[in-house]
Amino acid sequence: MSQEKVDRYKEQKRNRKAIQAKKKRNALIAKASAALVVMALGAWLGYSAVDLYMQKQNSGPVTADITALDDYVTSLNTEQ
Repeated sequence: MSQEKVDRYKEQKRNRKAIQAKKKRNALIAKASAALVVMALGAWLGYSAVDLYMQKQNSGPVTADITALDDYVTSLNTEQ
């Protein structure tokens, strides 16, 4: 091994605990961020579903003018 490799290995060995702690911290931050995004998405979907349900409940009765349809069905019955 060259002296550079030996020095680099010794430096890594000296800082091994700090390097591992940094990796663990970065992994924890990534997991927490992903969990936060998933929770926000779930909350948004839940809110949207409840809002849609409430709008449907408060819409009231629906009326339709079906006289044209009745006229058409009557005309079909008279042709036979």
